[in-house]
This record gives sequence, structure tokens and C-alpha cells, in this order.
Amino acid sequence: MPFPPPVRTLSGPRRRTLLASAAGAALMAGCSSGEGGSGKEKPGAGPSASASARARARAASDSAGLLERYDAVLAVHPALTARLAPLRAEVARHVTAFGGAERGTRTSPSASASASASASASASPGVPPAPAVVVPADAKAALADLAGAERTLSDLRVAALVDLPGEPARLLASVAASGAAHAYLLTEGAR
Repeated sequence: MPFPPPVRTLSGPRRRTLLASAAGAALMAGCSSGEGGSGKEKPGAGPSASASARARARAASDSAGLLERYDAVLAVHPALTARLAPLRAEVARHVTAFGGAERGTRTSPSASASASASASASASPGVPPAPAVVVPADAKAALADLAGAERTLSDLRVAALVDLPGEPARLLASVAASGAAHAYLLTEGAR
């Protein structure tokens, strides 16, 4: 008499967890603020260097805008701090890796809004300008909006990879993968 197959209970998306971990590992390996990791690229050498500099500046600005989104959500929903703090810290590292500086710190909704308003004039086409960010009163909706911003920015960064050489492309790809993992983590936790 054959034994019946074992009852298998699915405890979670193991494959997705592995992919998110791989994206995090790629982030840790790829986010360095060093210039020209291969030694072949020299700052200021030709059109690819200026394209790289523009892409770095745009990526730093986009990451700073995303950081402001995290701050706005945390200001309205402080109960999400434990969940969002590690993701926010990664976004802050992305700003630094691209050579940018954090535009603001997490203080209050009005301080976040005023910092967002001052940055709106120089906002790039990546993440929608922060003044347009209205944090929903529902925490799940706020997480969904944040996940959408992460996903949109990740998609824009993947599209921008075509125009970049070597090290800047690797850095942007790594941060795009991190953004996709953040979007996944923000949406999966809401289920």
C-alpha cells in the first residue's frame, strides 16, 4: 500500500524571499561611492563622463525625493517606523552613493512639507515632486503609494541604464534592484 503524499503547507513565498534577498545582496555589493571602479573611466573625460555625472545627479535627486516621501509617510504614520526605518535608511544610502546630500530629516509633517516645497523647483522627472505627495490617512494606502513610487523610480532607472557606461550603470542597476525589492516588501507586508 503506497503512502499518501505528505501534506505541504505553504508558509510563504520562498522564491520571492530569495529574490528579494538576492537584490539586497546586490545592493550591498554595488552601492559604493567610489569613482570609476574599473580604473578605465576618468571623471570629466568625454561625453560619457558628463552623461554619467548627469545621471548621478538625477539619481541623487530622485533618491532624495523618495527619501522625503518616506519622511512624509513616517510623519503621518509613526506606527510604521519599525517597518519603514530600514528601507528609509537604504534610500538615504542611495542618496549618498550617488553623491547627493539628504535634503531634510524626519521632523514633522509641516517641516517635511516645507522642505519638499523648496525642492520642487529642482525636481527631476523621476519621482513626482514631493509637494504633490499627499499621504493617505490609511496606513495600507500610504504603504501602497510608497511602493508605487519605489516601483516607478526603479522602472525609470532600469530604462536609463542603456545610456550609461560601466560603473555608473552597475550602481544604477543595483539601486534599481533595491527599489524593486522595496516595492515588493512594502506590498507583501500589507497582505
